[in-house]
Amino acid sequence: MTTATRRRPLVAGDWVYRPYPLAEGTPQVVCFPHAGGDVTAFAELAVALAPALEVWAVRLPARGGRYTEPMPETFDALVSEVAGGLTPHLRPGSLFYGQSFGALLAYEVARELRPDVVVPACASAPAAWPGTVPATDHGAEDLLRRCGLDAALPADDTIRELAVATIRTDMNVCRSYRHRADSLPDFAVHAVAGAGDTMLPPAEMAGWARATTGPFTTSVEPGGHLLATPLSAGPAGLLRALHARGGDRVHHHR
Repeated sequence: MTTATRRRPLVAGDWVYRPYPLAEGTPQVVCFPHAGGDVTAFAELAVALAPALEVWAVRLPARGGRYTEPMPETFDALVSEVAGGLTPHLRPGSLFYGQSFGALLAYEVARELRPDVVVPACASAPAAWPGTVPATDHGAEDLLRRCGLDAALPADDTIRELAVATIRTDMNVCRSYRHRADSLPDFAVHAVAGAGDTMLPPAEMAGWARATTGPFTTSVEPGGHLLATPLSAGPAGLLRALHARGGDRVHHHR
């Protein structure tokens, strides 16, 4: 699909952004951005999934069009606000996709809203958080570099500092997270690793099997720590296949 065929994005309330709007009733892929990330990460994915699936990207505060709005102080508060913002727009049979920090957020919001399938990408399982978050804000610079975002930023100190500040904000929220091992959900989980991810070995994704009582599958996809970026569609083929499978409970890779 060329640039000429792109459609004007739409904002649906405070919390939802539709990079490539499709017909009412089109199945949804709800996308949750990485630490420091924004809805722009899913623009190419939205085009790649059309016309079968429509991307609805979660608009987080303290970045992009919501830069002046404060981030909720705790992870639980963030989950509650995101779930409330998504509820009026959620369609039956939706699939949640989140990468890195967004994978954890997608999982916890899914515990509230119960989509058919949750796809965490390049993130430690919930039981491992917040131990994977750097203990100090100095880790934000390192995270920017190791995610591969450093090279993608313009050579502008102001833009770089804004990116680092947003990562710090998300890291601070993550430190308040505590996994609830009781009353595990039963939705399907498909954990995705990046073949070129230098931050998280693919074997780590197996821990997500203990985050659900439903079916669990996993795969390794091309890409680094961030699969969907402003320059890359990411795992579009995988998401199409998972949606078509509809959380099939036959193939359990436990």
